[in-house]
Amino acid sequence: MSAMDYTPAEIMVAAAAREIRDGEAVFVGMRLPLLAFCLAKSTHAPGAVGVFENGVLRDLPAEGPIITMGDTPNQCRALKTTDLAEVMTLLSGGHVDLGFIGGAQVDIHGNVNTHRVATPEGFIRLPGSGGGADIACLAHRLLIIMQHQPHRLVARVDFITSPGYGPTPGWRAEQGLVRGGPSALITSLGVFRFPAGRALLCHIHPGVDLEELRRRTGWELEVSPELETTAAPTAQELAIIRKFDPHGLWTA
Repeated sequence: MSAMDYTPAEIMVAAAAREIRDGEAVFVGMRLPLLAFCLAKSTHAPGAVGVFENGVLRDLPAEGPIITMGDTPNQCRALKTTDLAEVMTLLSGGHVDLGFIGGAQVDIHGNVNTHRVATPEGFIRLPGSGGGADIACLAHRLLIIMQHQPHRLVARVDFITSPGYGPTPGWRAEQGLVRGGPSALITSLGVFRFPAGRALLCHIHPGVDLEELRRRTGWELEVSPELETTAAPTAQELAIIRKFDPHGLWTA
Protein backbone atom coordinates (compact mmCIF):
# COMPACT_ATOMS: atom_id res chain seq x y z
CA MET A 1 0.00 0.00 0.00
CA SER A 2 1.50 3.35 -1.00
CA ALA A 3 1.95 6.38 1.23
CA MET A 4 -0.89 8.09 -0.66
CA ASP A 5 -3.47 5.47 0.28
CA TYR A 6 -3.90 6.62 3.89
CA THR A 7 -3.77 9.81 5.92
CA PRO A 8 -1.17 10.72 8.58
CA ALA A 9 -3.85 10.21 11.23
CA GLU A 10 -4.62 6.71 9.94
CA ILE A 11 -1.00 5.59 10.23
CA MET A 12 -0.95 7.05 13.75
CA VAL A 13 -4.03 4.98 14.63
CA ALA A 14 -2.48 1.83 13.15
CA ALA A 15 0.82 2.39 15.00
CA ALA A 16 -1.01 3.03 18.26
CA ALA A 17 -3.19 -0.06 17.90
CA ARG A 18 -0.11 -2.24 17.47
CA GLU A 19 1.06 -1.15 20.94
CA ILE A 20 -2.02 -2.76 22.55
CA ARG A 21 -1.42 -6.36 23.65
CA ASP A 22 -4.07 -9.03 23.85
CA GLY A 23 -5.63 -9.29 27.31
CA GLU A 24 -4.55 -5.82 28.45
CA ALA A 25 -6.74 -3.32 30.28
CA VAL A 26 -6.45 -0.11 28.27
CA PHE A 27 -7.46 3.33 29.54
CA VAL A 28 -8.79 4.70 26.26
CA GLY A 29 -8.84 8.38 25.40
CA MET A 30 -10.78 10.33 22.82
CA ARG A 31 -10.24 10.73 19.08
CA LEU A 32 -7.35 8.66 17.70
CA PRO A 33 -6.87 6.45 20.81
CA LEU A 34 -10.55 5.52 20.62
CA LEU A 35 -10.07 4.33 17.05
CA ALA A 36 -6.80 2.57 17.95
CA PHE A 37 -8.58 0.54 20.63
CA CYS A 38 -11.35 -0.42 18.21
CA LEU A 39 -8.74 -1.50 15.66
CA ALA A 40 -6.75 -3.59 18.14
CA LYS A 41 -9.92 -5.24 19.48
CA SER A 42 -10.97 -6.13 15.96
CA THR A 43 -7.61 -7.67 15.00
CA HIS A 44 -4.74 -8.89 17.18
CA ALA A 45 -6.04 -8.07 20.68
CA PRO A 46 -9.56 -9.48 21.00
CA GLY A 47 -9.06 -10.01 24.73
CA ALA A 48 -8.18 -6.39 25.51
CA VAL A 49 -10.61 -4.54 27.80
CA GLY A 50 -11.34 -0.86 27.30
CA VAL A 51 -11.58 1.41 30.34
CA PHE A 52 -13.24 4.75 29.58
CA GLU A 53 -13.29 7.87 31.72
CA ASN A 54 -17.07 8.11 31.50
CA GLY A 55 -17.38 4.78 33.34
CA VAL A 56 -17.72 2.37 30.41
CA LEU A 57 -15.86 -0.94 30.53
CA ARG A 58 -16.09 -2.99 27.37
CA ASP A 59 -14.63 -6.28 26.18
CA LEU A 60 -16.23 -6.27 22.71
CA PRO A 61 -15.52 -3.94 19.78
CA ALA A 62 -18.03 -1.14 19.39
CA GLU A 63 -20.93 -2.04 17.12
CA GLY A 64 -20.80 0.98 14.85
CA PRO A 65 -19.21 4.36 14.14
CA ILE A 66 -18.20 6.31 17.22
CA ILE A 67 -17.27 9.96 17.71
CA THR A 68 -16.99 10.06 21.49
CA MET A 69 -16.73 7.49 24.26
CA GLY A 70 -20.28 8.39 25.29
CA ASP A 71 -21.84 7.39 21.98
CA THR A 72 -24.42 4.61 21.99
CA PRO A 73 -22.28 2.10 20.03
CA ASN A 74 -19.64 2.34 22.77
CA GLN A 75 -22.16 1.70 25.52
CA CYS A 76 -24.25 -0.98 23.82
CA ARG A 77 -23.28 -4.46 25.10
CA ALA A 78 -20.61 -2.96 27.36
CA LEU A 79 -19.17 -5.18 30.04
CA LYS A 80 -20.19 -2.54 32.58
CA THR A 81 -21.36 1.06 32.70
CA THR A 82 -20.31 2.60 35.98
CA ASP A 83 -18.87 5.96 37.02
CA LEU A 84 -15.63 7.92 37.03
CA ALA A 85 -14.78 6.97 40.61
CA GLU A 86 -14.78 3.24 39.85
CA VAL A 87 -12.61 3.45 36.74
CA MET A 88 -10.14 5.73 38.50
CA THR A 89 -9.96 3.19 41.31
CA LEU A 90 -8.95 0.57 38.75
CA LEU A 91 -6.21 2.92 37.61
CA SER A 92 -4.92 3.77 41.09
CA GLY A 93 -5.02 0.10 42.07
CA GLY A 94 -2.58 -0.83 39.32
CA HIS A 95 -5.10 -2.69 37.16
CA VAL A 96 -4.58 -0.63 33.98
CA ASP A 97 -1.82 -1.92 31.72
CA LEU A 98 -1.77 0.83 29.15
CA GLY A 99 -3.06 4.39 29.02
CA PHE A 100 -3.34 6.93 26.20
CA ILE A 101 -2.94 10.67 26.48
CA GLY A 102 -2.39 13.61 24.15
CA GLY A 103 -1.73 17.27 24.73
CA ALA A 104 -0.62 20.66 23.50
CA GLN A 105 3.08 20.06 24.18
CA VAL A 106 5.43 17.17 24.87
CA ASP A 107 9.16 17.35 25.58
CA ILE A 108 12.14 15.03 25.20
CA HIS A 109 11.41 13.40 28.58
CA GLY A 110 7.79 12.63 27.69
CA ASN A 111 6.30 15.30 29.95
CA VAL A 112 2.95 16.50 28.58
CA ASN A 113 1.36 19.92 28.95
CA THR A 114 -2.38 20.50 28.77
CA HIS A 115 -2.52 23.48 31.16
CA ARG A 116 -1.02 26.58 29.58
CA VAL A 117 1.33 27.66 26.79
CA ALA A 118 3.46 30.78 26.64
CA THR A 119 2.95 33.28 23.80
CA PRO A 120 4.44 36.75 23.24
CA GLU A 121 1.16 38.15 24.61
CA GLY A 122 1.25 35.98 27.73
CA PHE A 123 -0.04 32.54 28.70
CA ILE A 124 -2.96 30.87 26.96
CA ARG A 125 -5.01 28.74 29.35
CA LEU A 126 -5.82 25.19 28.19
CA PRO A 127 -8.41 22.68 29.47
CA GLY A 128 -6.13 21.13 32.11
CA SER A 129 -5.49 17.58 33.17
CA GLY A 130 -8.80 15.77 33.03
CA GLY A 131 -7.54 12.26 33.79
CA GLY A 132 -4.22 12.78 32.01
CA ALA A 133 -2.06 13.20 35.11
CA ASP A 134 -3.60 10.12 36.74
CA ILE A 135 -3.01 8.00 33.63
CA ALA A 136 0.58 9.22 33.28
CA CYS A 137 1.31 8.47 36.94
CA LEU A 138 -0.56 5.22 37.47
CA ALA A 139 -0.83 3.15 34.28
CA HIS A 140 1.87 0.54 33.78
CA ARG A 141 2.66 1.94 30.31
CA LEU A 142 1.86 5.26 28.71
CA LEU A 143 1.31 6.08 25.04
CA ILE A 144 1.40 9.72 23.94
CA ILE A 145 -0.18 10.54 20.59
CA MET A 146 -0.14 13.94 18.86
CA GLN A 147 0.54 15.83 15.65
CA HIS A 148 4.22 16.43 14.90
CA GLN A 149 4.63 20.21 14.94
CA PRO A 150 7.50 22.36 16.31
CA HIS A 151 5.23 24.14 18.80
CA ARG A 152 4.06 20.76 20.14
CA LEU A 153 7.36 18.85 20.36
CA VAL A 154 9.31 21.33 22.47
CA ALA A 155 12.60 21.25 24.35
CA ARG A 156 10.79 21.86 27.64
CA VAL A 157 7.06 22.03 28.24
CA ASP A 158 5.69 25.26 29.67
CA PHE A 159 3.85 23.30 32.38
CA ILE A 160 4.07 19.64 33.39
CA THR A 161 0.48 18.45 33.54
CA SER A 162 1.11 14.75 32.98
CA PRO A 163 4.62 13.68 34.00
CA GLY A 164 6.78 11.56 31.79
CA TYR A 165 10.26 10.97 33.12
CA GLY A 166 10.43 14.40 34.76
CA PRO A 167 13.24 16.92 34.38
CA THR A 168 16.06 14.68 35.63
CA PRO A 169 17.00 10.96 35.59
CA GLY A 170 15.40 9.09 38.48
CA TRP A 171 12.73 11.73 38.97
CA ARG A 172 9.77 9.33 38.81
CA ALA A 173 11.20 7.12 41.54
CA GLU A 174 11.95 10.17 43.68
CA GLN A 175 8.29 11.17 43.41
CA GLY A 176 7.12 7.70 44.46
CA LEU A 177 5.84 6.79 40.99
CA VAL A 178 6.63 3.10 41.15
CA ARG A 179 5.19 2.12 37.77
CA GLY A 180 4.60 3.59 34.37
CA GLY A 181 6.23 6.22 32.27
CA PRO A 182 6.02 6.82 28.53
CA SER A 183 6.47 3.72 26.40
CA ALA A 184 6.09 5.50 23.07
CA LEU A 185 5.31 8.88 21.54
CA ILE A 186 3.40 8.37 18.29
CA THR A 187 3.28 11.38 15.97
CA SER A 188 2.20 12.10 12.43
CA LEU A 189 5.81 11.64 11.30
CA GLY A 190 7.21 8.79 13.38
CA VAL A 191 7.40 6.84 16.61
CA PHE A 192 9.70 7.66 19.53
CA ARG A 193 10.58 5.38 22.44
CA PHE A 194 12.17 6.22 25.78
CA PRO A 195 14.89 3.64 26.53
CA ALA A 196 16.74 5.94 28.96
CA GLY A 197 14.00 8.41 29.83
CA ARG A 198 14.71 10.45 26.68
CA ALA A 199 12.90 10.35 23.34
CA LEU A 200 14.66 8.24 20.73
CA LEU A 201 13.28 8.14 17.18
CA CYS A 202 12.83 4.45 16.39
CA HIS A 203 10.38 4.50 13.44
CA ILE A 204 9.86 7.02 10.69
CA HIS A 205 6.64 6.89 8.67
CA PRO A 206 6.81 6.01 4.96
CA GLY A 207 7.64 8.96 2.73
CA VAL A 208 8.77 11.21 5.62
CA ASP A 209 12.14 12.93 5.18
CA LEU A 210 14.37 12.60 8.23
CA GLU A 211 15.65 16.16 7.93
CA GLU A 212 12.09 17.48 7.76
CA LEU A 213 11.29 15.52 10.91
CA ARG A 214 14.41 16.95 12.56
CA ARG A 215 13.39 20.52 11.66
CA ARG A 216 9.93 19.98 13.09
CA THR A 217 11.23 18.65 16.41
CA GLY A 218 11.91 21.21 19.14
CA TRP A 219 14.71 19.25 20.79
CA GLU A 220 17.98 17.88 19.48
CA LEU A 221 16.82 14.77 17.69
CA GLU A 222 18.28 11.44 18.77
CA VAL A 223 17.90 8.72 16.14
CA SER A 224 18.15 4.99 16.78
CA PRO A 225 20.99 3.33 14.85
CA GLU A 226 18.36 0.73 13.93
CA LEU A 227 15.83 3.27 12.66
CA GLU A 228 12.99 1.46 10.88
CA THR A 229 10.19 2.53 8.58
CA THR A 230 6.76 2.25 10.18
CA ALA A 231 4.65 -0.45 8.58
CA ALA A 232 1.94 1.17 6.50
CA PRO A 233 -1.66 0.38 7.48
CA THR A 234 -2.89 -2.76 5.78
CA ALA A 235 -6.07 -2.85 3.74
CA GLN A 236 -7.76 -4.67 6.62
CA GLU A 237 -6.62 -2.06 9.15
CA LEU A 238 -7.83 0.79 6.98
CA ALA A 239 -11.20 -0.87 6.45
CA ILE A 240 -11.66 -1.19 10.21
CA ILE A 241 -10.54 2.37 10.94
CA ARG A 242 -12.95 3.70 8.32
CA LYS A 243 -15.75 1.54 9.65
CA PHE A 244 -15.53 3.37 12.97
CA ASP A 245 -14.76 6.80 11.45
CA PRO A 246 -16.60 6.62 8.11
CA HIS A 247 -16.63 10.38 7.52
CA GLY A 248 -13.00 10.94 8.51
CA LEU A 249 -13.96 13.17 11.43
CA TRP A 250 -10.77 12.25 13.32
CA THR A 251 -8.65 10.82 10.49
CA ALA A 252 -9.16 13.00 7.39
